[in-house]
Amino acid sequence: MSLIHPTAQIAPGAQLDSSVEVGAFSVIGPDVRIDAGTVIGPHVVIEGKTTLGRDNRVFQFASVGAAPQDKKYRGEPTGLLVGDRNTIRECVTLNRGTVQDRGLTRIGDDNWIMAYVHVAHDCVVGSNTTIANSTNLGGHVEIGDWATLGGASGVHQFCKVGAHVMTGVGSVVLHDVPPFVMVSGNTAQAHGINSEGLRRRGFSVARINAIRRAYRVLYKDGLTLAEARAALGAGRDTATLDPEGEAGADLDLLAGFLDQVTRGIVR
Repeated sequence: MSLIHPTAQIAPGAQLDSSVEVGAFSVIGPDVRIDAGTVIGPHVVIEGKTTLGRDNRVFQFASVGAAPQDKKYRGEPTGLLVGDRNTIRECVTLNRGTVQDRGLTRIGDDNWIMAYVHVAHDCVVGSNTTIANSTNLGGHVEIGDWATLGGASGVHQFCKVGAHVMTGVGSVVLHDVPPFVMVSGNTAQAHGINSEGLRRRGFSVARINAIRRAYRVLYKDGLTLAEARAALGAGRDTATLDPEGEAGADLDLLAGFLDQVTRGIVR
């Protein structure tokens, strides 16, 4: 308890590892669980059926696990699950899920969630993402691993943003964004692949070139989405891939995403 500031309010029933730090005037509800090494700053509110994993850091004035902003919500015991080693900056709001969907909002590991970001009910955020200041995710949004969302981006409810995507500052995303694609604008349009981000993550030239060819099929060959899916599938086995075969996995990731598109893709 020496790591808990005397002005913090920890409800009976809350489960905090003995190594958890809680700052001044923070409030933690009875159904909250926080694992080892996590640091909660001052003036943070954590409520509802919320679990935070290990070694997270939550900065001041964040609201974690509040009821969903959904008029259909009637107090059902939905939850929020946050993984390990996430940074949650000032005034971030992470809402619980709803029974109309999975009943759970899920945040993965090693995410960098900057100030004033809003993650609405039933969102699924992968791991190693960067979500810049004042970005808003509508309900039921899915964000893939290693995605980077530029400041003040807005993602419409039910949209999917694939792995390794990058959105420009102020992007308004109204459709699904396939993996590896870079988008910007209001409304967002595609502007090539996120080649610099891929290079920084150690993608080989062969992998990046294979992704670039797939982008041309999807965006430059004048095909419908269904035709592009078929063309990518037909070219999968004959594409020039890197010796380790990693580019094949990249194309499989893209094809799998396209099979799940429900709102059309950003063009």
